[in-house]
Amino acid sequence: MAEGLDRSYARPMRVAITGSTGLIGSALKPHLESLGHDVIRVVRSNPSGTDVSWSPAQGRIDPGALDGVDAVVHLAGAGIGDKRWTDDYKRELLESRTKGTTLISEAIAAATDGPKVLLSGSAIGIYGARGDEELTETSTTGDGFLADICVQWEQATGAADAAGARVVHLRTGIVLSAKGGALKKQLPLFKFGRGGKMGSGNQWQSWISIDDEVAAITHLLTSDTSGAVNLTAPKPVTNGEFADTLGDVLHRPTFLPIPKFGPKLLLGGELADNLLFTGQRVLPAILDADAGFTFQHPDLATALHALLGK
Repeated sequence: MAEGLDRSYARPMRVAITGSTGLIGSALKPHLESLGHDVIRVVRSNPSGTDVSWSPAQGRIDPGALDGVDAVVHLAGAGIGDKRWTDDYKRELLESRTKGTTLISEAIAAATDGPKVLLSGSAIGIYGARGDEELTETSTTGDGFLADICVQWEQATGAADAAGARVVHLRTGIVLSAKGGALKKQLPLFKFGRGGKMGSGNQWQSWISIDDEVAAITHLLTSDTSGAVNLTAPKPVTNGEFADTLGDVLHRPTFLPIPKFGPKLLLGGELADNLLFTGQRVLPAILDADAGFTFQHPDLATALHALLGK
């Protein structure tokens, strides 16, 4: 039996994915297909082949779209750092998550022979800014805009949960990939020897490599786990440690700290504070205790060497 196929499935699974063109989804789809799973994209525009059309804003999804589907991996949502946090964009950040999750959950509940599993996106921002406190899945939720979004995001899976689906909230940290996300944006600066810590550099960064993110999601498709799961590597680092390690891997100096006023001017104060100058020290207690899962990249240096081919 191929890796990723559970004992309860005598055949490859049919898995529907929202957000399939994003950083995580674009890596997850071919990985699942390589294991023999049948992957169906749930898309907002230009559907083709077996794609399912949906519009979270309009509350519309193709009738019967999830009939006969075994599992849904729901990753869709507006990018947290894509735009300045105007009132309109903050509303979009919230509604793109809550409306989409509600729609998918209701479609699961209404489906004939529908999905028994929903892996639904969430984020470690749910814990709020907590300084040096070690945070696991049993930690309380925090305060602030991102924490509030995540709480409502997770609550929006209620219809699927009530219908008997096994629901997992994928509380994802900073996903490291050379193809996109935070690491790709930082690489040019560091390659030119202009990279460094953000502000004091004491803020925690709980990260995960794209390979481990995909492997964890694949594992959770067929595990018995439900509820919140932290998708972060077991060894979080401070921002200063991150900068130094990235510099070491690239063989570049990292002695130029980046003062707060630059990013705040460029991104806006609230966005910069939330994404760059505060953080969470999150530990993947559930994955660490799961004998069926092993991190490929448990520490930052190993991850960066693998991702950057250094």
